[in-house]
Amino acid sequence: MAIKAYNPTTPGRRGMTTQDFDSITTKKPLRSLLVAKRRGNGRNNQGRITTRHKGGGARKFYRLVNFNLATGITATIEHIEYDPNRSARIARIKEANGIYHYILAANGMQVGQVITSGDEVSIDVGNRLPLKNIPVGSTIHAIELQAGRGAQLVRSAGNSAQLMGRDNGYAQVRLPSGEVRLINEMCTASLGVIGNEQHQNVKIGKAGRNRHLGKRPSVRGVVMNAVDHPHGGGDGGRHGVGGGKDHGAAPKTPWGQKTLGFKTRRRKSTTKFIVRSRHLAKRK
Repeated sequence: MAIKAYNPTTPGRRGMTTQDFDSITTKKPLRSLLVAKRRGNGRNNQGRITTRHKGGGARKFYRLVNFNLATGITATIEHIEYDPNRSARIARIKEANGIYHYILAANGMQVGQVITSGDEVSIDVGNRLPLKNIPVGSTIHAIELQAGRGAQLVRSAGNSAQLMGRDNGYAQVRLPSGEVRLINEMCTASLGVIGNEQHQNVKIGKAGRNRHLGKRPSVRGVVMNAVDHPHGGGDGGRHGVGGGKDHGAAPKTPWGQKTLGFKTRRRKSTTKFIVRSRHLAKRK
């Protein structure tokens, strides 16, 4: 996949780039695998904003992607499609009995390719099998955390993990963040790297394009009043994070919670499965 640049016909178009859609083979999704998507605009069931800066955007339908492809399925790729709900492309596959599924499209997938899911399947891109049967050193994606629950890890464009080894019923997997984690070897994963790897290099170019994506403007805390944000206030002029009496203090959210260096991890029970922290990986 390549990045396409626009001609600078307007100030907004100057420097703007877009994805290359050449790999997409159809613009018409399968209707039976579509669900109407309600836009909550970042609000909960009481109508209160729980996630800021969300709202508006183009209307879209949700594609029912199968993250838990059953063992024994053999299907043929019919189309590579665009999914407005995720950064990765999706592949429409069809079983011999006529049942359709959407799965994440790996880099190198082509129309007509046969995809297989099972315990003893060939080591080919797109095939899905348990970690215990995947060769050490393989590149994988769409990894389960609990056997039978469906893929939860490594699902976005251009991402992949690497199987580092196996020991005592667990597989050591190096995730995109650099973290090395133990995962039960009965969990399944798909082979290969997720496609659309240039997604992160697209330049939005103008504010209106972000509004089409459902992203509303964000205002910096340092330009607010002290009553509105911990970073706000001050005696006029420019000032750093903290403002006013708190000048130079640690960065905080509008509700006073620290944002840098503050540990937010709550599930301490799963810490034992982390072999190497992602924070240690960043220091080297």
